[in-house]
Amino acid sequence: MPMDGLTVGFMARELDRMLAGGRIDRITQPERDTVILVIRAGSENRNLLLCASAQNARCHLTGSRFANPLEPPALCMLMRKQLLGGRVLGVRQVGGDRIIHIDMDTIGEMGDHEPRRLVLEIMGRHSNLMLLNGEGKILESAHHVNAEMSRVRQVQPGLQYAPPPGQDRLDPADMTGEDLLAKMEAAGVQPFEKALAGAVSGLSQVSAGEIALRVLGPGGFWGDTEEEKRAVCEKTAAFFRTLPERADPRILQNDEGETLDFFAFPYLSQSPERQLPRQTLSLAAEAFYGARDQRDRLRQRSASMVRLLKTQVERCEKKLSLQEEELAGAARMEEYRIMGEVLNANLYDLKKGMREAVLPNWYDPAGGTITIPLDERLTPSQNAQKYFKKYQKARSARISAQEQREKTLQELDYLEGMLLDVEKCVEESELEEIRGELVRTGYMKRITNRRQQRSLPQSRPYRYLSADGIEILVGKNSLQNDRITGSARPEEMWLHAKDMPGSHVIIRCEGEIPQETMRQAALLAAWFSKGQRSSMVPIDYTRRKYVKKPSGAAPGKVIYTHQKTAYMTVKEADIRSMKEENQTGRKGPKRKE
Repeated sequence: MPMDGLTVGFMARELDRMLAGGRIDRITQPERDTVILVIRAGSENRNLLLCASAQNARCHLTGSRFANPLEPPALCMLMRKQLLGGRVLGVRQVGGDRIIHIDMDTIGEMGDHEPRRLVLEIMGRHSNLMLLNGEGKILESAHHVNAEMSRVRQVQPGLQYAPPPGQDRLDPADMTGEDLLAKMEAAGVQPFEKALAGAVSGLSQVSAGEIALRVLGPGGFWGDTEEEKRAVCEKTAAFFRTLPERADPRILQNDEGETLDFFAFPYLSQSPERQLPRQTLSLAAEAFYGARDQRDRLRQRSASMVRLLKTQVERCEKKLSLQEEELAGAARMEEYRIMGEVLNANLYDLKKGMREAVLPNWYDPAGGTITIPLDERLTPSQNAQKYFKKYQKARSARISAQEQREKTLQELDYLEGMLLDVEKCVEESELEEIRGELVRTGYMKRITNRRQQRSLPQSRPYRYLSADGIEILVGKNSLQNDRITGSARPEEMWLHAKDMPGSHVIIRCEGEIPQETMRQAALLAAWFSKGQRSSMVPIDYTRRKYVKKPSGAAPGKVIYTHQKTAYMTVKEADIRSMKEENQTGRKGPKRKE
């Protein structure tokens, strides 16, 4: 169960076993709330991740690589000064709660041994990472908490560290059955697992439910008499004492292979077929948190971009509505022209001061008349000229409105495409490419914060392997669309959703393409388009040699000919069933020459 007190205890024991005695060789801080310690222990380097984010606070060994800022934050620089070259003395959990202490022996500027301690508090939105000196004073922390933010406890450099306020719960490491019984009875009449979660420090409802199942069996009834309840509490306390020897890490997956959870030992409350073993709890934690943390951080970083794009889309839609009204108003221009010409042809029958004129309308096939309102202050000739001026004004307005409407439609298409590209982002490099494009087009300002100017690798498209073993590329944004289309060979197949924003799709095969590969590529083109949730999405496909990029066109914009159209209805299960290639692994089958 992700980082409740039970899991933290297992993690602390695992880290203590693997890191104790290790030397701290390197420290980085890829995020404001995340620090990586590279520790040389057991003849190998181990990367310890300490994260104090509100959503994914955790600690474990990691094999992932992180992009670091050009300038390290203050916490990182201080930790380098204080901890580099130091030795890890031990890692321990505090009071069975979600608090980890990492004690270190460091060498001061005068060559003296100086104790230091890292404190990681895994407390949801109150999570924090602190560096303490030997007297327990805070040297620095990931999050500063002043008196205005909390009257209960402040976290500031120079203050004495104080643990979070106690919740009057039992430490599972040394509690007795009598202690547990007294605490649970004091809570009143409650289901066993709820009373247990309220009595034991750091225990989540999920873990309490699993322990209840193991102690009581199905049903969860823990007795009527005092003796029966005491026996159950003794059995529960004994179970907690055996926890260290139960370590057998597992990850819980669904039918699509997504990691839904991880456990320190197999859970009887979950399907055994979906619980896959992992060598260490750190590997299990990374399987769960890796993609989730990256996804959450991307969502946070893209939030302002999404708001900007949605605001611009709304602006375009309002502008388009006004332009449509202008065009509707300009529809009377032919009526103004006819009135002017009829007046000009009948000037001899008209006099100044008339309010209207009923005259023969030779434009009417039925030979009827037309009633023309007149300005009584003007001569007949001036009235005719007035209608010609109205005609010219309406004609000019129509031409201008049509031009502006076309520009607005192009801008709306561009913005909706950018919005779709943001939704497809799975890596920070992809998000930064979109940000760069929006800066280039003037929708966003260039970022001058050096932390956000770090060098990121070029983003990569999705790579799928069809049922016939043929590689299919899918662009995640307009720049990727340009790259994969520009690098494709003339006879390779190109696909795109018709008349809507979407990804370019390339089938890396120049000969005859199997029907199943064509179907899968068309499904991908439909899924990665604005029509994702629609039925019968039109998908155009043609050979790459018929796709051209006009000079000066925006990224991802092309024109094409010789296309055919297929209509696809796609479901998420269709996409999940396809095999996505490992981006850093093999590159798929060779293209046919």
